[in-house]
Amino acid sequence: MDDNRRKRRRRRRIIASAIFLTLALSLAWVFESQSTTTVVFVRYAEILDQGENPGLNPAGQQRARELARVVGTIDIVGGVDAIFATQYRSTQETAEPLAEIMQIPVQVVDSNNVRGLAQMILKEYKGKIVLVITDEEALPRLIRKFHGSKRLAPITEYEHDNLYLVSIPWYGKVKTLQLKYGVPYGQ
Repeated sequence: MDDNRRKRRRRRRIIASAIFLTLALSLAWVFESQSTTTVVFVRYAEILDQGENPGLNPAGQQRARELARVVGTIDIVGGVDAIFATQYRSTQETAEPLAEIMQIPVQVVDSNNVRGLAQMILKEYKGKIVLVITDEEALPRLIRKFHGSKRLAPITEYEHDNLYLVSIPWYGKVKTLQLKYGVPYGQ
């Protein structure tokens, strides 16, 4: 009789331990898979004054290198996981120095497909760090699409030094940070 009680207690302990272990591993998996997605938004760097689809001027090339320096070290462990640039030469040339450093391709996207880009990033790059280089018109629309701040100051024609970090947690409020990089606007 005493032997049967011990066996039943032992069986209950094993079952309770297995349930606890399964629950702990499940929770760890849920929290890891639902980690924060960070999207970095910048406008293309300074461009040449001529042409239909102009490239970067020397100041813009310097700003693109500065962007690579700043964003290339944004995450100590892995850095940027994906780089998106619009169909315009200026955005792609702004992305090139970072793409070379990180050894990842620049993915060209349509600047008018804000909804599609947002859905793709949230689905395929959940928990990752993504850089999006676009123009001054699409930038606020994209940030709003990710539920970032709706109170962005208008971007002037010659303003290329803004960098926006939109942090999208798996649970909670989206945060939008505005930083500056490179030579300040107006100098």
